[in-house]
Amino acid sequence: MSRSLGRPLAALTLVAVLALAGCTGEPPAPASTPTGAGDAGSSASPAPADTVPAPISPSPVAFVPGGSAQQNLPIFTQVVSTVWAGADQVSGRAYVDALTASGFDKGTMQVTPDTSTIGNGAESIEFAVRLGDECLVGQVGPSIGDPVTTVLPGLSSGGCLIGQTRPIDW
Repeated sequence: MSRSLGRPLAALTLVAVLALAGCTGEPPAPASTPTGAGDAGSSASPAPADTVPAPISPSPVAFVPGGSAQQNLPIFTQVVSTVWAGADQVSGRAYVDALTASGFDKGTMQVTPDTSTIGNGAESIEFAVRLGDECLVGQVGPSIGDPVTTVLPGLSSGGCLIGQTRPIDW
């Protein structure tokens, strides 16, 4: 099986960008609170329950027409997660159709093939939406684990993905 150098390079770039962004999945350490160390006789006591901030409800995500890639990353990520949770996990068409239904322009999308050159299921697929000079890029597949989404600079060629893509002709 022959692979172009571009596709592994694109995947490596995506992984490097995510690593540099500090996406560790671990919550930040709680901030420390002064305990009155200057007072010899004071002891620390827990804050009253009414001073503990309430959890912030996540705001609903929606497509932002004319918005930047960064502004549309939350809806892109939500759509990718929804498709990944369904039966068509490694179907490029499923991602393209779901992104189109969410408001993204199919004419600005790219997707890699669902099968290898010898007909086996792809170990991973990539799909992208060009928004201005940037791209929303997603990667899914059995070799990836959880879906990966990010914002990357667009290519000077006008596309987002390096390597072989398939026509979006449906």
